[in-house]
Amino acid sequence: MKPPIFIMIMTTVVSGTMIVLTSSHWLMIWIGFEMNMLAIIPILMKNPSPRATEASTKYFLVQATASMLLMLGIIINLTTSGQWTILKLPNSMASNLLTIALAMKLGMAPFHFWVPEVTQGTPLSSGMILLTWQKIAPLSVLYQITPSINPNLLTIMAIASVLVGGWGGLNQTQLRKILAYSSIAHMGWITIIMTYNPTLTLLNLTIYITMTLGTFMLFMCNSSTTTLSLSHTWNKLPLMTSLILMLMLSLGGLPPLSGFVPKWLIIQELTKNDMIILPTFMAITALLNLYFYMRLSYTTALTLFPSTNNMKMKWQFENTKKMVLLAPLIIISTMLLPMTPMMSILD
Repeated sequence: MKPPIFIMIMTTVVSGTMIVLTSSHWLMIWIGFEMNMLAIIPILMKNPSPRATEASTKYFLVQATASMLLMLGIIINLTTSGQWTILKLPNSMASNLLTIALAMKLGMAPFHFWVPEVTQGTPLSSGMILLTWQKIAPLSVLYQITPSINPNLLTIMAIASVLVGGWGGLNQTQLRKILAYSSIAHMGWITIIMTYNPTLTLLNLTIYITMTLGTFMLFMCNSSTTTLSLSHTWNKLPLMTSLILMLMLSLGGLPPLSGFVPKWLIIQELTKNDMIILPTFMAITALLNLYFYMRLSYTTALTLFPSTNNMKMKWQFENTKKMVLLAPLIIISTMLLPMTPMMSILD
């Protein structure tokens, strides 16, 4: 793709999200979503192939269905309340429809089937945009309509997402599919707390985006797309193995790393709201995710080939892609835990 065209398309993607973030009028929000959806499709098809075409088509169909449901919810709300503002949703049917439409856009269970397929069919850079930037707009709308949302509906979808994200990733060897299932599970954690403490949702989203960006950039450096190609990393870029190990464990939410912060605060907030079974269940399901992250870090950093390798110095001659801002992203993704007391007073 030629740079001027790419810049133009990326500008449209960013401005679509910005329109959603800054609007309080339902029609402008819908237009922002449409701009964003139509502009992301050429980015998904950056490397033209039947697989990319299939992924883009699936993405388009799901997002178009979600936009249709969103518009239906908006129109029902308009007919019952007579106004277009986002802040008032007196009709429960409209609020349920809007929640379902936004869950489809986010790829939450039970509307998650497109996420692994689309991510797998696109290049790593497009998958990175899909699993990070594309989550911001729907979550911002959910955040704004939080007071009117049915908490039971959101909780059921969040629990289902955490379960699906854990179970689905267990038998995967493709890194993009593993990250897609990880994204589904993280969406569950992000939305479960929405109705109790929306500030934690924003904190969780920020940490999720930094961790996912860091992981994708590490994979792009090495052009790794499978577990097998990842297991050769120690030979090319020795430092990369320990970085991938730390990021994987952080994504899984192990204590001294940043990924533990949102899980800790969410479990604390849910127990404050007299829920014991729900956070316990979610913490147990998070172990499923931790299992497949551990498997990745095991193949990458904790195993060496039994035979002596004649190509030990291969990495010195390897041309790797330069990644912008990789160092600060890795630091944020692994070392935020000491700042938790400051984050816990955000609300």
